[in-house]
Amino acid sequence: MTMRNRPRAGAVALAAVALTATVLTGPARASGESAAGAGGHQKTQAAIEAAVAAGVPGVIAEARDAAGVWKTAVGVGNRATGAPRGKNDRFRTGSVTDTFVAVVLLQMEAQGRISLDDPVERYLPGVVTGNGNDGSRITVRQLLNHTSGLFDYLADVPYYRTYTMGDSFLAHRYDTLTAQQRLQVAFSHAPLFQPGARHSFSHTNDVLAALIVQKVGGRTYEDEVRRRIIEPLGLEATSNPGTSSDLPRPSSHGYSKLFYDTQPERIDDVTELNGSQNWGDGDIISSAHDLNLFFRALLGGRLLPARQLNELKTTVVNPDLPITSYGLGIEKLTLGCGDVWYHDGGVVGSLTLSAFTEDGLHELTFNYNGDWDASGIVPILNAEFCDQASG
Repeated sequence: MTMRNRPRAGAVALAAVALTATVLTGPARASGESAAGAGGHQKTQAAIEAAVAAGVPGVIAEARDAAGVWKTAVGVGNRATGAPRGKNDRFRTGSVTDTFVAVVLLQMEAQGRISLDDPVERYLPGVVTGNGNDGSRITVRQLLNHTSGLFDYLADVPYYRTYTMGDSFLAHRYDTLTAQQRLQVAFSHAPLFQPGARHSFSHTNDVLAALIVQKVGGRTYEDEVRRRIIEPLGLEATSNPGTSSDLPRPSSHGYSKLFYDTQPERIDDVTELNGSQNWGDGDIISSAHDLNLFFRALLGGRLLPARQLNELKTTVVNPDLPITSYGLGIEKLTLGCGDVWYHDGGVVGSLTLSAFTEDGLHELTFNYNGDWDASGIVPILNAEFCDQASG
């Protein structure tokens, strides 16, 4: 499991270490039984408090299960004033945005307006080209399950340093970027592998998928998401920021260790960030409540016909972490007590994860307002989905 668009390379390793150390600690269940909880959320609360004690400024969470809705908020939302995090905070969801885009494309497929096995070139002629990149050899499905082989623009070192690190981030945080600018960075690199050879997450795929939504829909990707998902589900806290740099209220401040390589203890307020820098692959702003409503509706069959929902859940193994596999905008993780589906996301100053059972009836969404330590994430998942019965 990796946090998408997370600006701290070290945090990826921390998450992987935490995952491999803890996934088998939950109580064993019969083969094929999905992870589920019973009773209260005391263990989850304790795991969240431990993450804050370890240095995360603040964490909010909402769980939904047969017993109802449980919410918590721990830590601070404003380090300058000491104001606490709010249970209804809105936050940048990062690559959880990808699930919204994938659902729109699958709805379009159900309407006969697109085929996921068509080449990208059919919808975006001349866009994927140069240095061995070829849109005629990559399918829409390969964008969604990240088997395209396209280089991740965020892995480009000059781009990464400019927009996520140090004084450069502070100088460029209000810049408006276009999708084409980010794709140009990606296509200055050769592909990592031939299309379909393996899975490797790339934000480039997600930007292209959002552009296809626009081409097929004839309106902005934001309008399609609003019309097809946000409005029908009544997701009142969910929005696309456009070029705005602000977070809608209620919300907390976001924090990052921008200078972690030279001043490892320095923490900067990075709340303000031009939304265009994550357009299509990480720009959606939401709340824990709204994300739980979205994933419950999705897994419950309210957003997709059965065929498309099955496609969504058809996964390819992530060879970098074989206990996870990637579908079309959602992932599967094998915990010691069974499987959960999830998607995670990170932008500068924010880490988010939504996890849910296959029927969507047990869910947990939580958000950190700091981006430098993901080591507490898997313990929180284990506490909620594996340890509830003993807590």
